[in-house]
Amino acid sequence: MLALRRLPRFTPRLASIRGHATLDATVHPQADAPPPPPPSSVTAQSSAVAGKQAENSSGSAGASGGGDGQQRNGARRVKAAQGPRDWCRPIAKGVEPAYDYALRYILKDAAFMRKELEQLRAAVEAEEKKPERDEVALESLREQVRVLEIQSEVNIPEVRWKAKSGLADMSKPIYRHLVEQKWREEGDLDLLMERIYQMNVVPDLLPELRPSFDLRIKYAEAPPDSNYLRTRVKRKLKPVEPGVFLAPEQTRRLPELSMTLFHTDTRLYTLLMVDLDVPDPENQTFTSYLHWLQPNIPLSAFTTTPPVPLNTHTRYVAPHPQRGTPYHRYVLLMLPQPSAPEPISVPVFEDSDRLGFDFRAFAAQYGLDGARGGGAHMWREVWDETVSHIYQHTLRKEEPRFGKMPRPDPYADLKRSKKYL
Repeated sequence: MLALRRLPRFTPRLASIRGHATLDATVHPQADAPPPPPPSSVTAQSSAVAGKQAENSSGSAGASGGGDGQQRNGARRVKAAQGPRDWCRPIAKGVEPAYDYALRYILKDAAFMRKELEQLRAAVEAEEKKPERDEVALESLREQVRVLEIQSEVNIPEVRWKAKSGLADMSKPIYRHLVEQKWREEGDLDLLMERIYQMNVVPDLLPELRPSFDLRIKYAEAPPDSNYLRTRVKRKLKPVEPGVFLAPEQTRRLPELSMTLFHTDTRLYTLLMVDLDVPDPENQTFTSYLHWLQPNIPLSAFTTTPPVPLNTHTRYVAPHPQRGTPYHRYVLLMLPQPSAPEPISVPVFEDSDRLGFDFRAFAAQYGLDGARGGGAHMWREVWDETVSHIYQHTLRKEEPRFGKMPRPDPYADLKRSKKYL
C-alpha cells in the first residue's frame, strides 16, 4: 500500500524515461488496427470465464504471495516445451528505422544469394550429366554450393535465434554450421580439451584426440546427506561437466548419453569406458580397466541419442576406485570405425579380461584413431562405502585395500626393550 500511495509522485518522472517504444506507439497502440469482429455468445462466455479465473488468480496471488509465481513459471516452461515459440522481432516495425532498413537489406541480400545458389545447382546438374565431365571443375562448383547454402541464411535473425535456442533443424547445412560453430567457439570444446590435457588423458590413454562432435552424459544427482532421505527422494539425472568429481553411488547405473553430430551420412562408432588409475602392485605401477564396450553404433546428424541398446556387448561395470588410492580418471570415448558401412567383429570381454586392458593395442587392431574425430568425456572419482557394496554384490570378490608403506621406525628395538631394570 505504501508503494501505491507514493506512485503519483513519480508518475511525471516515468513519462520522461525512454523505453523501446515511442510515445505515439504507447498512446495509440491500435491506431492502424482493423476493428474487432462482433462478439459471439461463445466469445462472451469464454471471456466471462476468463474474467472469473483472473479474479480468482489475483485474489489467490494476494493471499499466497510467491507460490503462484512459481506455478506460473512452471506452466510457462511446460507450454514452451509443448509448443516452442517462433522468432519475433525485438522491437515493433517503425520504432527504429535503422533496424527496419538493416532487416530489409539482410533479407534482400539473402534472396539475391538464393538466386545465385539455384544457378550454381543447375550448373552442377549440367556438369554431372556430361559424358566426359571435369571432376576438378565439378568439385569446385560443389564447394561453391556448400558455401552459398550457409551464406544465404547465416545473417537472418530468425535462423540464428533458432540455432541459439535449441530449435535447429539439423537437416539443413546452415543449422549444422551454426551449432558446430557454437560448440567449438563458445567454450564447450575448450573446457573438454583443457580437462583432457590437464588430467593427462592424452598421452596416458591415447596419443592424440580431436573430437568432431559434442558428446554429453548424465548421471544421477549426488545423494543427500541424510540417510532418511536417500531412500525416499528420487534423484534426477544431471549433466556432468568434464573433469568433475562424482560419487560412486551416482555412477552405479548406466549413464544417459546424448550427442550432436554434424555429418548427414550414417557412420559406425565404438563406445569405450576405461579407468586409467587401477593399482598394479606386482609391477609397482598403474594399469587400466575396461568398464564398458559397445561397437557398431550407427550415428548421424539426425540422431541425438543412440538408436541401439548400449549394454548388449561388454556389459557396464560401475566405477569402483579402490580404497587407499588417489582419484581415478574415467574416460568415455566414442571413436569412428575405419569403414562407415561395415561393422567390426569384436569378441566380448570377460570379467577376468577387463583388468590390464591395453587400449592402444585394441585401437591398432580394429582401426580406431582419436585423431580422426569422435566424441569424448571424462570425470573423476574417489573411494567411499559404495565401492565395498560394488565389490560384494557386483564383482563378487574381496575388496582390495591399498596405502602407503609404513615408514621404518628407528626406535623399534628400543621401544621393545624394558625401560627399567
